[in-house]
Amino acid sequence: MSEDNQQASASGEIELQGLKVMLIDDSRTIRRSAETMLSREGCEVITANDGFEALSLIHKHEPDLIFVDIMMPRLDGYQTCAIIKNNSRFQKVPVIMLTSKDGLFDKARGRIVGSDQYLTKPFTRDELLAAVRDQIGHSETA
Repeated sequence: MSEDNQQASASGEIELQGLKVMLIDDSRTIRRSAETMLSREGCEVITANDGFEALSLIHKHEPDLIFVDIMMPRLDGYQTCAIIKNNSRFQKVPVIMLTSKDGLFDKARGRIVGSDQYLTKPFTRDELLAAVRDQIGHSETA
């Protein structure tokens, strides 16, 4: 994402206009609701049903931020995150794990595979946007 697009708004919040966000979740409802919330903030949203589909789309679209559900068929969120973080081209892209499980073990496992944050479903619009702004703010200072 270019620095031109990352301007602080009058309220001091990071603008999300033009940010490429990938959302990987096997739930159509979660994909649609998150896509709607992010699109309204000016994000370009790329969605994928599972980790396999996501891996090819990541190379094509080069997202600035990735949300990945933990519980998915074929390739789960932990495996998907590990593959992304082990690729030198994408290892600095923030990955936020999405799950309905809020256990300490799950959070620890997410950190081990390289996730940058953890968001529990169902999430609100404010929680989703706060997670995005938090990660984009971190990547600007890194």
